Amino acid sequence: MEKFVIQGGPPLSGEIIAAGNKNAALPILAACLLTDEEVVLTNVPRIRDTETQIAVLEGIGVRAEWSAVNELRLRAHSITSTAPDEVLSERIRASFLLAGPLLARFGEARMPPPGGDFIGRRRLDPHLDAFRDMGARVEGEREVVVSRPPNGLQPCGIFMDEPSVMATENALMAAALTPGPTTIGNAACEPHVQDLARLLVRMGAQIDGIGSNVITVHGRDRLGGAEHRICADHIEVASFMALAAATRGELRIRDAQPDDLITIRRHFRRLGLQSMVEGDDVLVPPDQALEVRDDLGDAIPKIDDGPWPAFPADLTSIALALATQARGTILIFEKMFENRLFFVDKLVAMGARITLCDPHRAIVSGPSRLHGERVESPDIRAGMAMLIAALCADGTSEIGNVVQIDRGYERIDERLRNLGARIERVAVEPVLA
Repeated sequence: MEKFVIQGGPPLSGEIIAAGNKNAALPILAACLLTDEEVVLTNVPRIRDTETQIAVLEGIGVRAEWSAVNELRLRAHSITSTAPDEVLSERIRASFLLAGPLLARFGEARMPPPGGDFIGRRRLDPHLDAFRDMGARVEGEREVVVSRPPNGLQPCGIFMDEPSVMATENALMAAALTPGPTTIGNAACEPHVQDLARLLVRMGAQIDGIGSNVITVHGRDRLGGAEHRICADHIEVASFMALAAATRGELRIRDAQPDDLITIRRHFRRLGLQSMVEGDDVLVPPDQALEVRDDLGDAIPKIDDGPWPAFPADLTSIALALATQARGTILIFEKMFENRLFFVDKLVAMGARITLCDPHRAIVSGPSRLHGERVESPDIRAGMAMLIAALCADGTSEIGNVVQIDRGYERIDERLRNLGARIERVAVEPVLA
């Protein structure tokens, strides 16, 4: 086990290159199962979640080889099982993304329960409903077995009862290897869903409506190999924007794909975070006087999340931490996950003025003078929120369970040190009972 020891105060300044999108990499890794040819991926983030997904794939026979620091070669030409390893699958929710490709290509997927952050209920029903719409048989409760009908999966119309990102991705992959047109209505259209669709096009599928909530996949009976560069991680870019602003630093984020940040930058402006776009880069100017911009009539503003292109749920924790350093009062309304905000007691212990109204709403009044504290990271984004708080706090903070942060942010301590942060990774001796 490891922890971060952080001395707060220094502004984070300099340049950083955006890492590959974690939530694009995970389904794209699973998509290698759709072909027996080689798939070459670049800009793959080297984080715990991608390493686990690769291990799950290797466990069923996929050959995976790192050919450069962030370049991965995958080939699924000799699959030995359609049942991913249960222990590995329980580490990440994205293990369930193997279901669609295994079903479409091999006729069966025997899926153990997936893991992931405990941020609230995350239904598998939209995935299974999509498979049923295509004619698949679904059995089981804890272990779910999905099997292809004798005449194969059928192209059809699918309507998601919620715009689930992973269910849309599973449906996209299954439809790509099902000849004929399949239309997915109420589809998720986040940047990572779009990136998966772009890979499937390179593999030979025809997809209309990429970036919209109605996607039509003209599937093929065979898909080929492809080369693909994973898009920038807009969640990481926004996290670094917040880190720079909270510590009053000046930061240039290179290769940030600004088109994916339009809504995010608008919401951050409600907290006084100003940013500029230069080509593919995003710049955060120094010494920002963060101040909440009230709504018309001096009404208390809010930042609320929703399906794309609304403000991403993965950034509500980051926005809440940033709000502790902005003058004024704002409501953070996390609509999607009922446990996401349960980490705020850790920020309160550091001196933040936050009222948790209910599982979905928190009122933040700032600016708060934070002080160092010992805290634990319950999930990826809460861990980043605590990093933001620790880096602008007085004194020394310790953040435990940093494995959660490592799941979503590549070499975060090293990259922060390059920007001037005083942060060290320290081994923690296990406590014996």
